[in-house]
Amino acid sequence: MQARSALFDLYGDYLRPRGGRAPVAALVRLLAPLGIAAPAVRTAVSRMVRQGWLHPLRLSTGPGYLLTPKAARRLDDAAARIYRTGRTPWDGKFDLVLLEPPTARAERQRLATTLGFLGYGAVDQGTWVAARPTDEVETVLTEAGVQFERFTATHAGGIVGAAALVRRAWDLTEIGQAYERFVTELTPIVEAAHEGDEACYTARFQLVHAWRTFLFRDAQLPSVLLPRRWPGTSAAIFFDQHATKLRPAADRFVDHCLEHAAQRSSIPVR
Repeated sequence: MQARSALFDLYGDYLRPRGGRAPVAALVRLLAPLGIAAPAVRTAVSRMVRQGWLHPLRLSTGPGYLLTPKAARRLDDAAARIYRTGRTPWDGKFDLVLLEPPTARAERQRLATTLGFLGYGAVDQGTWVAARPTDEVETVLTEAGVQFERFTATHAGGIVGAAALVRRAWDLTEIGQAYERFVTELTPIVEAAHEGDEACYTARFQLVHAWRTFLFRDAQLPSVLLPRRWPGTSAAIFFDQHATKLRPAADRFVDHCLEHAAQRSSIPVR
């Protein structure tokens, strides 16, 4: 688990509901159970500040970092997709984006990752499609300096044609297998977390971290466009059950770490 991605998980899942801010000491303490050392935390924080995700500020508990508005919007969107309580009806329309890909390979890969996170799949390098549009795609492409055109379209082949388009844009077989591996690999981790708030927090953090990776690969497509017995459905039930079960103990551990940081800051230096 990389420090930067763990910080996104920490802010999105625990600190955002608590005001989106925390002292450095608490960040270090909260990532320590995951095997992430203090220097890695500080390096990742500095990087996130440069990228506009965090803003440094002075808290009563000492130096700390606050989510920027950009980061708060992104994490709120991610949370809505992570905790899936149901799927909204699909109107049969696709958001179609035609763009001129960046010439540099690194820029193309970075753009592809971002578009994937926003729920777009690539029919080819210059054609991206989504079943549920988001206005953020225009902001991303404009900031990247990419020329693009955007359309709302329906498939002339109806549901059959739309399903075929989805299979071109997303590797549903690979995604389905990833969901099956997720359940297999996380089952022993969450079932072993029986005692202690820290143990439950660590297990839940690993659960959410692994689940969050699907935001970059699964666009949560309408069920009518997915194979029967889609593994993502049973995986979502598994995630919801264990994330809910482990939450109270995990919250207690987070609150304890934040309170511990506050107490340490109030100790007079002699």
